[in-house]
Amino acid sequence: MITVVAGPCGAGKTTWILQELAQMPTSSVYVTPGIGTVPIDVTRVTAKFPQIEVFHYQPETELLQRLAAGIPIYVELGFQLETNIPLLEARPHRRIALVAEENRDAGWQLWADEVIRGNPSTLDLQSAQLWRAPLSGQVFDPPSLDTFWQELTQGAYGEVHRAKGIFELADGQAFHLDFVNSLPGSAYTELNLPQWVEGRPNRFSGIEVVGQRLDEGAIVATLKDCYLSDSLLAAHQATLRDSFSLEAS
Repeated sequence: MITVVAGPCGAGKTTWILQELAQMPTSSVYVTPGIGTVPIDVTRVTAKFPQIEVFHYQPETELLQRLAAGIPIYVELGFQLETNIPLLEARPHRRIALVAEENRDAGWQLWADEVIRGNPSTLDLQSAQLWRAPLSGQVFDPPSLDTFWQELTQGAYGEVHRAKGIFELADGQAFHLDFVNSLPGSAYTELNLPQWVEGRPNRFSGIEVVGQRLDEGAIVATLKDCYLSDSLLAAHQATLRDSFSLEAS
């Protein structure tokens, strides 16, 4: 069965898919068209469910093989409701839209087989600005990252409707940060990934911001101020390794 999930910006599409995957007795496939070089949702999904197969632009024949084998397929669409996906043509699939009551006049209920209550969205698609940046290899001091995130979500760099990211911290852990302007505060979630204590992390991290009148230059400059230098990172990691040695002795 193919399940296609759509909804406005920040509606909770990935969270809904994670809840579905948690109930699956077998492995599943997660399809995310158009994520480019900043696969934040993919990293979040695979950290929680390492057995999940992720498809971006693989040949359709491979997906059809999974479908024929009875493996559930979840397709997460962007908030623009672009549904031109060849795999779905002439094949049965379930359409799920996550939409708040105040957003139900935006065409989602006409497209969907089932509408589920999602987070409200006030984003004007006509003037929406999407900014993404990979951060792989960069490590953050937690207080500096927290200050930046508070400034970002409180409007210091423009009107932010949605912000999310994967960030590597000085203690070797990776965190998912998630902000939706219609919800209180931000969610900070530690990812189930190995603690990185030797050199710069060789795995994905990155940030995505959706809003209006974003000062991208200021965001980039402030982020760079939060990066740990090679010497500071080496010192942090040496301290971590020493603590591990003491615990093991």
